[in-house]
Amino acid sequence: MITKLKRLFAFLPNLKLLPFFHEEYLNDLKSPKILMGKILANQISQKKVNVISDTEFKVFSQWGDDGIIQYLINNIEIPHKTFIEFGVENYREANTRYLLINDKWSGFVIDGSRENIEYIKKDVVSWACNLHTCNAFITKENINELISRFLHKGYSSEIGLLSMDIDGNDYWVWNEINVINPVIIIAEYNAAYGAEKAWTIPYKADFYRMNEDATLQYWGASLNAFCQLAEKKGYYFIGCNSNGNNAYFVRKDKIADLKPLTASMGFVDASFREYVDEHGERVHGSKRLELIKGKKMFNVETNQIDIID
Repeated sequence: MITKLKRLFAFLPNLKLLPFFHEEYLNDLKSPKILMGKILANQISQKKVNVISDTEFKVFSQWGDDGIIQYLINNIEIPHKTFIEFGVENYREANTRYLLINDKWSGFVIDGSRENIEYIKKDVVSWACNLHTCNAFITKENINELISRFLHKGYSSEIGLLSMDIDGNDYWVWNEINVINPVIIIAEYNAAYGAEKAWTIPYKADFYRMNEDATLQYWGASLNAFCQLAEKKGYYFIGCNSNGNNAYFVRKDKIADLKPLTASMGFVDASFREYVDEHGERVHGSKRLELIKGKKMFNVETNQIDIID
């Protein structure tokens, strides 16, 4: 479309193309959004923060996570400015893209689609920033090896931030990771499971959300399950984003003035509604769980299988 429009304007030699079509406006390194993010981050640093969602703003993240991340990295001691993010698709919309461009962090992104990784390799961030990529379908069996390949390029195991979003075995993958010691961890939780249940899907190496359930509600782990795993691994839960999909954890020795929360204290229900019922209505709230009655869940407290009823 942009090429066609450029040709359309070509017959007017003295007319410059509208700014929208200039390459600099297609290049995130030169985007005015970067400056706006800086301004917002500065404003957040001067305000009283009651919950971390008070700090939200969006530059490249899907929701307001760019703001939360900026707030955290400016209030926590982080010796090594490196990140790892799973499930980035083509990386145009990601939790770490602003970190990479604005804060000059180094990073490693993994996605199961070869097409997505090829897109990232051609993206401006691949040559202008210190970004490493990997095409792999993540399992608990391969995750430590995949991360180790990145570390062997000369990076410390004490990375600054790990962001996990694979819509499936996230709990099992985090449980298995033992080659890095991130300061901050972002884990996508499934709010449909509620605040109290300590549930995750049973482990299945080839779990793919789109194939498991037509309603798209059966995936991942509950917030409480992640909080219990975080405690075991030495992290405090500090809150969620306001859209109710990303939970934030900080390593206990780096907590500083941040306030640890329980799962019930910090739970935020999801505001987005993906499934449309037979009447054309979007399903939300407790009705989401009704869509997957009879499905098996692994209870991390009892180590037994529960059936959604």
